[in-house]
Amino acid sequence: MANTTPTLPGQLGNPNMVLKDDPRADPRMIAALAPFGLDRVPPPAGVDASSPMDALFTYCTAAEAGFEGFGAAVFSSLEPVAGVKSRTEIIKGVDGNDIALYIHEPATRSGAVPCIVHTHGGGMVLLKASGASYVRWRDELAAAGMVAVGVEFRNGGGALGNHPFPAGLNDCASAVQWVDENRTTLGVSKIIVSGESGGGNLCIATALKANKEGWVKKIAGIYAQCPYISNAWAPKSADLPSLFENDNYLINVSSMGALAKIYDPEGANNQNPLCWPYVATASDLKGLPPHVVSVNELDPLRDEGLAYFHKLLAAGVKAVSRTVNGTCHAGDCLLCAALPDVYQATISDMKSFADSL
Repeated sequence: MANTTPTLPGQLGNPNMVLKDDPRADPRMIAALAPFGLDRVPPPAGVDASSPMDALFTYCTAAEAGFEGFGAAVFSSLEPVAGVKSRTEIIKGVDGNDIALYIHEPATRSGAVPCIVHTHGGGMVLLKASGASYVRWRDELAAAGMVAVGVEFRNGGGALGNHPFPAGLNDCASAVQWVDENRTTLGVSKIIVSGESGGGNLCIATALKANKEGWVKKIAGIYAQCPYISNAWAPKSADLPSLFENDNYLINVSSMGALAKIYDPEGANNQNPLCWPYVATASDLKGLPPHVVSVNELDPLRDEGLAYFHKLLAAGVKAVSRTVNGTCHAGDCLLCAALPDVYQATISDMKSFADSL
């Protein structure tokens, strides 16, 4: 029998591999991304972690407009989610600022139900909780039998910037504490904090902040999706192979470094787990509530999520990891129309996790 060498996945095996040609990719995902040119190498960002701040803010504003447009296009053709209602509550944050909370709940229910406090994606520096994809996400969570509270936190850049770390984190923590104080009015039985990408960072960091400040018992669980929690992009860390394997699959690693600089301009918090949870130590993690860490197979950020999961286990925290195969970064919550089964599987898993706590 002839000797054969296994081909490494993605760009580890072929440096010229693009998302549409990766045999692991779900064909439905590729078909959905192709009209936007997102099935191949994205145009160069033109900025990285070494760029001046004015160039980074300009890039952030343009990227925000592009992603908001993508979300609106993808979700505009869908029928509204039935059986839910929503309202907006304005609260005061710990810094004295106003925070909009978008509250979605089942139109009819009996008794208290779990609550998902949702922290949206965007690298902590762009996008809005009022965006079409996040409105839909909260509606789907409510239709599954939960209250969903979207936090319109201050961003590092974009339309809701420029507010670097820890502004957005403080807003997310304020939102969780407000929900806890209003459990009876909201009809909430337990609080789960969840988010994807930059929101994955913020939901994890909210738990770390609560643990440090002594109010972590208010949080029943954390459900982090494709979390953006490491700042090891310039240069790429060899400890995180997915940064090499899946670079330029929907997102590129150099732009992650650019977003990181917007979030923490001076790099003063490189070793602060509240800014970058990937650097958390066992003592930071001890006492945290149960976690689910969900990652996407074809995501540059996959391995930092998996590494955090293993840190949780080593620190004695109850944790479960899931990998959504065939999907790009946040593919299971971005592509509702193209991947309805994958999308609903994540919603169902979140409900099952909430019910188990």
